[in-house]
Amino acid sequence: MARRRHHYNRFAKEAPELNITSFLNLMVVLVPFLLITAVFSRITILELNLPTGAGDASKADKPRMSVEVIVRDQGLEIGNGKTVIARFPKVEDEYDMETLSEYLLEIKSKNMDKKDATVLMEPEIEYNNLVAIMDAVRVAEVVQGDDPEPQEIELFPSISIGDAP
Repeated sequence: MARRRHHYNRFAKEAPELNITSFLNLMVVLVPFLLITAVFSRITILELNLPTGAGDASKADKPRMSVEVIVRDQGLEIGNGKTVIARFPKVEDEYDMETLSEYLLEIKSKNMDKKDATVLMEPEIEYNNLVAIMDAVRVAEVVQGDDPEPQEIELFPSISIGDAP
């Protein structure tokens, strides 16, 4: 058996170099763009609590003031846990957020230590309306004095949500 020697062709072409210049140019532009947009995008998460039916036995001694905002298809209702104390019908097929904020400011001025409120809604209420009402319950924008810029006043930051009765 004769062995053959494999001779490599000296004149064979070398593998061409991979030109990645255009890819690097793309990365130089893309990476800063992604970093810049990542800084400006942020997700806001509101912490919500579920309403409880049973109260704590230690808090049963004094009656607690409760703030309930009931979102109905016809309008908004403000309750104290037992009865409805105010009704705000829709204005031009929109919920009256200004009147809601003013009324909640009145309640907050009488109960400064109160931090929690309950938003109860009917099943057919749109999500955008729920978020707007929760924002109105959480903070109110008030113009004070000669300053034309409205200032945010914290109303009831601890919001519980549930189904309307």
